[in-house]
Amino acid sequence: MGSIRSVAILAAGIILIIWGMMEMDSFSSDVSRIFTGSPTDRSMWLLIGGIIVGIIGIAGIVKGRKGYGR
Repeated sequence: MGSIRSVAILAAGIILIIWGMMEMDSFSSDVSRIFTGSPTDRSMWLLIGGIIVGIIGIAGIVKGRKGYGR
C-alpha cells in the first residue's frame, strides 16, 4: 500500500515540475524576465515543490523496496 502512495507522490512531483516548466515559458514569465531578469515566483515555487515532492516519492519507493523481502 505504501508503494502505491509513493508512486502517486512521485507522479504528483513530476506533474508539478512539468507545470513549472510550462509556467516558465508563459508570457507573464517572459515579461517578468525582461524587467527583473528572473522568471516569476510562481514558476520557481512549482519547480522547487515538484523536485521536493519527487524526492519524497522516490525515497518512499526505495524505502518500500528495502522492507519488501522481510
